[in-house]
Amino acid sequence: MDYPKIVNAIANILKEYDLEKPIFKEYKPGIGPFGEPQIVRIIADRLGFLTLPAKTKRTPDLEIGTDWAIEFKIVRPFGDNGKEAENWTVNLLHPYPGNISLIGDAFKLKELPKYNRKGLFVIGYEHEPVKISLDPLISSFESIARNVVKLNLGTRIEERRQELVHPEHQVVRCFAWELF
Repeated sequence: MDYPKIVNAIANILKEYDLEKPIFKEYKPGIGPFGEPQIVRIIADRLGFLTLPAKTKRTPDLEIGTDWAIEFKIVRPFGDNGKEAENWTVNLLHPYPGNISLIGDAFKLKELPKYNRKGLFVIGYEHEPVKISLDPLISSFESIARNVVKLNLGTRIEERRQELVHPEHQVVRCFAWELF
């Protein structure tokens, strides 16, 4: 399956799961407060229902069949309490191998010989209307990845789903790039 179809399927999974009004820990209902491991587990399980053999791993976060290795990051400018989150951009922008940023994950993916195709995936949340846009962060990530650390990113793929149930995480935006 090509990456745009995978990204579309994942965006649909996130929206459909959100409609179930799931609750994570003590947070308000909705998918927005869920952590990366929990979201990736939900994605893997539901891709399986779509006959895509997916499983979670330590590295990569998600394996689809024997072909795809995908690393995920979540960005949330606001917390469950409506306050602006501290350091919410670090998961994308820290440009060093060996760290937990998406750039660090890209370096790890490049070293995995087993997979034919590799992808980076960002799940981001915004308000409707937008209070803090994710656009500058995503553009900054692409600039650092391509121009500073010289990663070979494919064209950005984006999917957006609105009307999520959480009062702070009202819109989910999925950004993805194939890593060559």
